[in-house]
Amino acid sequence: MRVPVVEAEKRAEPRRKASRRRGRLLIRRWLRRLVAMFLVLALLPFGLTFLYRAPSVHPVSTLMLADLVTFRGYDRRWTPLEEMGSAVVHAVMMAEDGQFCFHHGVDLGEFRAVVNDALSGERPRGASTIPMQTVKNLFLWSSRSYIRKALELPLAIYFDAMMSKRRIMEIYLNIVEWGPGIYGAEAAAQHYFGRPAKSLSRRQAALLAVTLPNPHVRNPAKPSAGLNRLASIIETRARRAGAYVGCLE
Repeated sequence: MRVPVVEAEKRAEPRRKASRRRGRLLIRRWLRRLVAMFLVLALLPFGLTFLYRAPSVHPVSTLMLADLVTFRGYDRRWTPLEEMGSAVVHAVMMAEDGQFCFHHGVDLGEFRAVVNDALSGERPRGASTIPMQTVKNLFLWSSRSYIRKALELPLAIYFDAMMSKRRIMEIYLNIVEWGPGIYGAEAAAQHYFGRPAKSLSRRQAALLAVTLPNPHVRNPAKPSAGLNRLASIIETRARRAGAYVGCLE
């Protein structure tokens, strides 16, 4: 005897409801996992900052990790700040962040200029301090965007508050990219000039410093006329730095 259609529908309805409940539970479970993963990723930089305060810890950048994952490898020779010599340290500071010793992670004057550019629809400008560049290299991505800038700001302020200026500069000068697969001042000095960073002349240090904004295009060992002009300016500034580099002395 055939079961009436209505009766079959009544019997199937609980199974459909149970299936829908299982589907909703599965979606909620995955949403919880995604939220938990997002929270871990969001809090990771703050936890790692505590770890990176220790002088014995040698951080790596996201670009260095990418080179490892893609089997390209990289050249980085960790060097304590006091063993780098003052020439490259002073040149990089005067080229990248002249107010490094005086701000708290963010240069408010430059930050206002970035905000004005954003409000007027202009293309994002640099204006990154050394703490901002350090947290970008350690925790974020390299492509320029307002989203990345918005993440950089609180991270840089926190990083600057938790670290000494010497430690921030030491980390930066050991992770910043100076060419494809070349990271840090020591590896750059050896690659371009065949000598350790502490033995660089003021001119060579200035050439390395002005290479940083575009290390994939600029070559400090074979500088263009424009790069030489920039290096002359930075060399002069570094020689007259005085109190500007006081926090590293």
